[in-house]
Amino acid sequence: MTPRNASPTLPVNAPPQAPTLVQAHDGDDETYYLNMGPQHPSMHGVLRLLLKLRGEKILKCDPVIGYAHRAHEKMAENRNYVQFYPNTSRIDYLSGMIYNIAYCQMIEKVCSYEVPERAVAIRIIACELNRIQSHLLWLGTYLMDIGGITPFLYCFDDREEILGILDRITGSRLTYAYGRFGGVTRDVDDVFLSQATEFLARLRGRFPMYKKLVEGNVIFRKRSIGVGVIDKDMAMRYGVTGPCLRAAGIAYDVRKAEPYGGYEEYDFDVPTREAGDCLARYEVRVAEMEQSCRIIEQAIAKLPEGAFGPKKFIKKLKPPVGEFYFACESARGSFGMYLVSDGSDTPVKLKLRTPSFANLSSMPEALEGTMVADTIAVLGSVDVVMPEIDR
Repeated sequence: MTPRNASPTLPVNAPPQAPTLVQAHDGDDETYYLNMGPQHPSMHGVLRLLLKLRGEKILKCDPVIGYAHRAHEKMAENRNYVQFYPNTSRIDYLSGMIYNIAYCQMIEKVCSYEVPERAVAIRIIACELNRIQSHLLWLGTYLMDIGGITPFLYCFDDREEILGILDRITGSRLTYAYGRFGGVTRDVDDVFLSQATEFLARLRGRFPMYKKLVEGNVIFRKRSIGVGVIDKDMAMRYGVTGPCLRAAGIAYDVRKAEPYGGYEEYDFDVPTREAGDCLARYEVRVAEMEQSCRIIEQAIAKLPEGAFGPKKFIKKLKPPVGEFYFACESARGSFGMYLVSDGSDTPVKLKLRTPSFANLSSMPEALEGTMVADTIAVLGSVDVVMPEIDR
C-alpha cells in the first residue's frame, strides 16, 4: 500500500511526460520551457502554447490543441441533415450565423433548391451583422490583452446593440439556427430594419473615436508594428485565409473570388495591407467592418417583397449520391464543408475546413525570435476560436 505522502511512480512503459517549467534541454542551462495555457486569460479558449525560451526570447512554440473536442463531424454522421442545424453555429460561436447560413447554402446547392430573393437579402444582412459583432469582440479583447481597458468597454457596448438586433429575429444572442433549407425561419419587420440602419449610423460615428483611442496610442503601435509578421509566402504555405491573409497583401475573399449567396450583386471592396504584422491585421478588420456596413445598407435598400422561405419548410431530404464541397467567408477566413452523400437522409461524412486551424498553424514560425510578451499580441491579432479547431 502506497504511503499517503509518497510521490506517485510511473509505470515502466509510461509515455514521456511533457516538459515542465524547470526542465532544461539539449544540455543548455540557458533554455527552459514555459507552459502558456490552457487556462490563461489571454488564450481565447483552451489553447496551450508550449514555449521554449532563452531568457524571454522564444526559440520554439508548439501549440497544443484538443482540450475542448466536441466531435461535430462525428455527430453529423449520426443525425439527419435537419437535425444538424444547431451544431453549425457552435463550431465557431462568433461566426454562428455565417456558419448556419453556409450549411443551408451548401445543401441548397447540392439539392438545387431555389431561395426567394427576400430570403437571400435577409441572410446577407444577418451574416454581415454577425461579422461586425465578431470583429468588435476581437477588437475589444485584443486591445484588453495588451493593456487597453477603455476600448474594450466601447466595443462591447456596440456589440451589444447587434446582439439585440439579431435576437429580435432569431430568439438567440449568440448561437443561431436561423437558416432553413430554402430560406430563413422568420421574416424581418420595419423595426428590425430601422434598428439595423440606426446601428450602422452609430457605428460609423464611433470609427473616428476608435481611431483616436487606438491608432494614436504609442503603446499599441510599439506592440503591433513589425510584430508577428505573417508574410505572403508564410500565409500561402500554411493555408492562412481571412484577415490574416489579406493583411499580408493577398486580396482573397471567398465572397469575391467564389461568389455565393447573392454577394456577386453587391458592391464592396476587399481591404488589404502589405506589412503582415499585428497592426496590418488590426487595420484590415477595422476596414472590413466599414465594408460590411456598405453591404448591409445595400441589402436593406434593395430588400424585395415576397416570401422569406419555401411554402413548406423541408423537414427531410436525401441529397444525391456524390462528393460535394462548399466554402464561405467567415469572420476568420475560408470555412469549407466537404460532404459525402450516399443518397440517404444522413451524411456519410461531413468534413469541416475551419480557418482558425490553418491560421494557428502559422504561429510557431511567426513567434520564433520574438519575446514572451509578444505572444499575447500575436495570438490576439490572429483571432483564433478554439471550438472550431477542436471540432
